Amino acid sequence: MAKVAKRTAAARAHFEGKALMSVEDAVALIKQAASAKFDETLEIAMNLGVDPRHADQMVRGVVQLPNGTGKTVRVAVFARGAKADEAKAAGADIVGAEDLMETIQQGKIEFDRCIATPDMMPLVGRLGKILGPRNLMPNPKVGTVTMDVKTAVEAAKGGEVQFKVEKAGVIHAGIGKVSFADAKLVENVRAFVDAVSKAKPSGAKGAYLKKVSLSSTMGPGVSLDLSSATA
Repeated sequence: MAKVAKRTAAARAHFEGKALMSVEDAVALIKQAASAKFDETLEIAMNLGVDPRHADQMVRGVVQLPNGTGKTVRVAVFARGAKADEAKAAGADIVGAEDLMETIQQGKIEFDRCIATPDMMPLVGRLGKILGPRNLMPNPKVGTVTMDVKTAVEAAKGGEVQFKVEKAGVIHAGIGKVSFADAKLVENVRAFVDAVSKAKPSGAKGAYLKKVSLSSTMGPGVSLDLSSATA
């Protein structure tokens, strides 16, 4: 049997018997137990009553967290001319067209979000097999295919989080740093849950939100009282 590290054992003991907590209590518990040598991320996992294999049960969207994520997001933009200049002025880290496509084809993906103007999509479409599996493919449904590249870049840099349900019906995301004030993390949790709730697909049957859990990067998870998470 594998030996459990002292830090892990202590964290588990701290969470023993804790379940269906209010968002406020869960955030406080996780912050107290976070003991890694770096600023851990508060992570949320949501179990949904959907089967994403069916198109009418796919859940996908974007949310602007009121207090940001605490993470530095590197943004790449496919654009030409005035729109390329607009993207650079807005703070995009990488801007290009064919040159950016070639860089990505060479395996150099040095960005966390990819934005494109509509006229660039035939070019970007060639990268589907590379960007798709990494959830980096620009998509008009989440605002990453747009002529308003300034707003898209600023949103990505300012704490915007994209979400997409996985095969098992789970959505997972980082929604802040443990070093944030409790109240700010609570706001972020409820904003994220609200966005996923509003993204309920037409094909969803029965209970949509089944379970919501929080954890830190290196810590155990705790389930939330759904009435508190959706308050």
